[in-house]
Amino acid sequence: MLRLDKKIIAIINQQTGNSNAITKYRKPLIGFASAHDPLFEQMKDIIGPHHLHPTELLAEAQTVIAFFLPFAETVVAANRKDPQIAREWAVAYIETNKLIETIGTELKKELAAHGIITVTQQATHNFNEQDLTAGWSHKSVAYVAGLGTFGLNHLLITAAGCAGRFGSTVISAKIPPSPRPTIENCHYLRDSKCQFCVSNCPTGALTIQGLDKKRCYAQLLDVDKQFPDLGLCDICGKCAVGPCASTIRLFSS
Repeated sequence: MLRLDKKIIAIINQQTGNSNAITKYRKPLIGFASAHDPLFEQMKDIIGPHHLHPTELLAEAQTVIAFFLPFAETVVAANRKDPQIAREWAVAYIETNKLIETIGTELKKELAAHGIITVTQQATHNFNEQDLTAGWSHKSVAYVAGLGTFGLNHLLITAAGCAGRFGSTVISAKIPPSPRPTIENCHYLRDSKCQFCVSNCPTGALTIQGLDKKRCYAQLLDVDKQFPDLGLCDICGKCAVGPCASTIRLFSS
């Protein structure tokens, strides 16, 4: 009998491990959510009515697959040490977006052989440039699928940290949902002992009170100009290279 969850995990691990990209990765994290989880409907209030429900992507939707591709520590260290934005981080952004597309294509091909319909969304640049909200938020979907909790940096912090990229896929087959974390993965939200992401934000867009999305996005567009040979590369990542970048470290009291 086909163990669909194991097959999906194997496909994602294989595509990541066989990637011929310059960027290296740690082991992917994969989670599953019911396409009918009430949180998907709540996203229309939290993010906006334009955020798609899984059944708006696929009428037969039963499960949403979410996965996190964590960057190797060398990529994290490069962006942590560079006073600007490290080229390694920029290359990782470009290459990982392509890898997410490849994984989606492979999932669609492999699952179609079992009569399963699959719909994917592009890795990025699917947002409204007026209010900078996404029509399909991969990191929000990953939260529903139990991959992590949101931190002070407004990123989803997983058991493998937050330095990496998320992807997701909607399918017509049922897979039992993954449990969601019961504790905060963000050090600040858990015990107020870390504000690395706030102090490391190069523009002051990130504060304890919130994130100035437009100031943040202006920084991303400025960085894009630094890497004209890479294509659209609106990245920064300075809020993603602190203690929660690669793992969840517990502070002793």
